[in-house]
Amino acid sequence: MNLVDTSGWLEYFFDGPNAVFFSKSIENIEKLVVPTICLYEVFKKVNLVADEAGALRAVAQMKQGRIVPLGEDIALKAGIISLRFKLPMADSIIYATAQMEKAVLWTQDEHFKNLPQIKFKGKH
Repeated sequence: MNLVDTSGWLEYFFDGPNAVFFSKSIENIEKLVVPTICLYEVFKKVNLVADEAGALRAVAQMKQGRIVPLGEDIALKAGIISLRFKLPMADSIIYATAQMEKAVLWTQDEHFKNLPQIKFKGKH
């Protein structure tokens, strides 16, 4: 399974320098899991930079993967992860979701760089 964090989705949608790095995992929808917090963050950012219609199109594409809601198990695991790795709340939820789903986390976010089960590509 694959999970692309918010930075990867935004890179892909805005065709940034690392878009190709994220494209295989995003386009392999049978193995794609999407935390609800990523829907929130992507919708907010695309709406801010572009418009609501563009944000809704981005969310529609994300919803081709399997949406994983934030439930009690993920929330508690995220709390432990936040303390252990000193990650902010959203990043902790994303990483906890990846662990619970046994997914590789694809990212360009430096917070995740040295954690297990990460595919990292630095920003250009």
